[in-house]
Formats: sequence, structure tokens, C-alpha cells
Amino acid sequence: MPGIPAVSRRLLLGGALATGAVAVGAGPAQAKSAAQGSALPSPSPRRGKGQRPMFDVPFDIHETVRVGVIGIGNRGSGMGEGWAVVPGCRVTAVCDIRESRAKALADRIVALGKPRPAEYGGSTDAYTTMLKRDDIDLVYIATPWEFHHRQSRDALLAGKHVVVELPVATELDELWDLVDTSERTRRHLMLSENCSYGRNELAMLKMAHEGLFGDVTNGHGGYLHDLRDLLFSDTYYTDSWRRKWHTRSTASFYAMHGLAPVAAAMDINRGDRMTVLRATATEPKGLADYRERFIDRSHPSWKETYVNGDLVTCLIDTAKGRVIRAEHDVSSPRPYSRINSLAGSRGIFEDYAGTSSTGGRIYVEPDHSGHSWRDFDSYRKEFDHWLWRKIGDDAANNGGHGGMDYVLQWRTVQLMRAGLVPDIDVYDSAAWCSPVPLSVKSLAAGGRPVEIPDFTRGSWVNLRMGLDSRETDMPPVA
Repeated sequence: MPGIPAVSRRLLLGGALATGAVAVGAGPAQAKSAAQGSALPSPSPRRGKGQRPMFDVPFDIHETVRVGVIGIGNRGSGMGEGWAVVPGCRVTAVCDIRESRAKALADRIVALGKPRPAEYGGSTDAYTTMLKRDDIDLVYIATPWEFHHRQSRDALLAGKHVVVELPVATELDELWDLVDTSERTRRHLMLSENCSYGRNELAMLKMAHEGLFGDVTNGHGGYLHDLRDLLFSDTYYTDSWRRKWHTRSTASFYAMHGLAPVAAAMDINRGDRMTVLRATATEPKGLADYRERFIDRSHPSWKETYVNGDLVTCLIDTAKGRVIRAEHDVSSPRPYSRINSLAGSRGIFEDYAGTSSTGGRIYVEPDHSGHSWRDFDSYRKEFDHWLWRKIGDDAANNGGHGGMDYVLQWRTVQLMRAGLVPDIDVYDSAAWCSPVPLSVKSLAAGGRPVEIPDFTRGSWVNLRMGLDSRETDMPPVA
């Protein structure tokens, strides 16, 4: 109704849960109503025998969360140490194809005063031996992208919960397979989307759900990061695996860091869903130009031809008529940005604008007028997520990427120790990663729109909690 501020999603959901008013397993007619007259979702594959939805399924309570790590490159090494320092968490096993890396991580964990984890390595399937252990509750995967689907699936089938780095899989059939396997095994799979736990991202979500932007209409996010020097490094990405992806795929590889926070603020899979994607790409000039200027002719990269566009942009429609722009560019000279912008009928927020110490700028009515950006500082203080208020100091001391790595790890351990429902589930993980294969499909069709699968099989219409969680304590450590 015009003139009435948007109702806080948190208040609305809290009331619905209290009265039992949230729909469960909504059918097509309910989906059409919830989408305010939008087109019905296309049919999704039927659930197979033994599959049941994983919505709102809590973890069993774990007194101690025991973690196994697969993949100990730059990311896995840092996160492996991170798991070890979270209260109530223990790293019990580590695995890498290079045994020396497993030993090095085990040594560092011991240096932190923690028990030494078991070490596995020496072959591509060494992790399968590790998965047979009965003292692993959660598997963390940080291997190259091409291994994520198989290793995640194997971990689920071994009865473990899984946290996997971006993307969880690179093909649509693989994404569906992970959804189905999670539903069969009754084990959770969660995308390790650390940016969803960023301080500004969570404040943006809270502002959106409390109606500060009015009716949210659009968002813009991405991963814009000049990685040219690292892509041509002979040591940073083992066997140059990440650069090689630029020789064999046109995909938007890694837009999830910007897409996921916007999707969460829009209640994607929790009252709305992404329906259609259109992709565009610039010519692949950046890596070849960098090689021409800085890389010796004897380097093996001179045998490569790059096909991945420097800037791949995905324009995504939602069932409720919103639009999301998600971008990926790691091949161009530019400062780092995740963009992180959300707009609605009453205002807009933009991150990484360099206008304040918090890195964001805002303009909302009726607080502001005169068409001038305002600092975000006071708003972040007001809308600071409870996780950052509770553990922000610990995150700053223990976590990479400004502390959001530690927040993700602390929250995951807390969820498992307290027996709570994951903030990010397998349906979120699949939806947020679907632009990887869908961008390829759209680009091959000249940028024409392609349908985004409904991994929830119609349950996206149901309001439910996610990253907008209620404050809870970490259970005491015995």
C-alpha cells in the first residue's frame, strides 16, 4: 500500500512461524500467487526414491565438530588453520595430493596448541580413504573447481556434511546431483560463501529486510579482482589450474561473491527465485595483453589461447520482477570490488565507494534529500548483524578477508554444535552457482535468455530464515 513502509521480513517470518502460517511444499497455484502473477516455474525433475527436502532440517547436536580438510593450497591452508581455532571445533584429518602440504598444515595446527590431525595424500583419490574415518563430521573442500562435484558427492555419500569453496559444481547436472544426493543422504552441503558473512553485506541484508529501501527492485554484485599476476604465477595456483580455465570455458566463473549477498537480501529461495539469465562478455584481451608485456616467451602459457571474456555480465530476472546484475572480471587492470549494491523504491546502498571508513555510501528517503550520497557509518552501526557484534573482535584477530572467513567458520560450527538449521543450504548453493553453466549456455546462444532451474522444486515460495538469523550463543566448550 503506498505510503506504508515495507514490513520487516524478520517480524513477518517470526509471526508466521509463531502461528504456523508458513506454507510447506507449496504447489504451482501457490507459487503463482506468491510470485504476484508471474509465470509459473517450469517443471523440475521429480525427487527420486528415498529423497526428502532439506529445508529447515537442523543439524544433529555435535559436542565437538570434527573437520576433515581436502585441498591444501593457498585457500585450504588458511581455512584449515581457521577451523582449528573455532571454539568446539577440531581438525581431525587433512588431505592433499601433495603429501608435504598435508604435513605442513598438520604442523601449523600443532603449533597452535591443537591435536595433530591425521595426514593423507600422494594420489588423486587419497581423500576417499580419509572419508572412511568415523571421526569426521564436516568435510571442507578447497581443491580446484573441476574436483568439487565429485569430492562433495563422495563426502555426502560417506555420511559427512560438506562446506565447499566456490563453485560447488560447474555443470547443471552436477548441481542437480548434489541437491539430490544431499536429500538422499540427509546431509547438508553449504557453499563456502564468505562474502555473505561480510559486515557490510549482512548490514545491507538487515536494512533490506527491515524495509529501509522500500520495495527492493534491483541489485548489483560481482567479483572484480585483477588476478593477472597470480594467474601467471608458477606457484600460487597449483599447476596453473585457474588460468587454464580461461582456455576452455566462457563461463562467469566466480560472480557468487557479489550475487549471493544480493540474492539473500532479496529472499531468493525464501519467497522469490531467480528465473531467467542473459549473459554478455567482452573480448578476451586482458590475459594475452599481460602475457605480451610481462611473461617470458619460454613460459608454457605462450601455448595457450584464452577464450574467457574479460568481463562476463549476467542479467538475472526473478519471479517477483526484480533484476540482479552479476559480474566477473579477473583479467583487467582495476582496483578490487565486489560492487555490493541494492536499490528499491525508497533508496539505495553501494559498497566499496571509498567514501567512508566502512567503504559504503547510502541514500534513503526520508532521511536524505538533495541527490547527494551520505556516509554509511551510522547505518552500519544501527544495522550491524548480531554475528559481528558478538564475534567481530575475534574475527579481526583470527580470520582472513577482513574477518568474514572466521565469521563463516564460527557460525558453521555454532550451527552444528547447537543443532540449528544452516544459514546457507544446498538449494542456495546450487542456485548461486548456476550462473557458471548458464552463462556458457546463454553466450553460446548469442546472449539470449536461458531458464534458471528451480532447485527447490516449488518450495521457493515459502518464507524461511537464512542469513537473517536470530541471535544465539555458542554452546560452552566442555
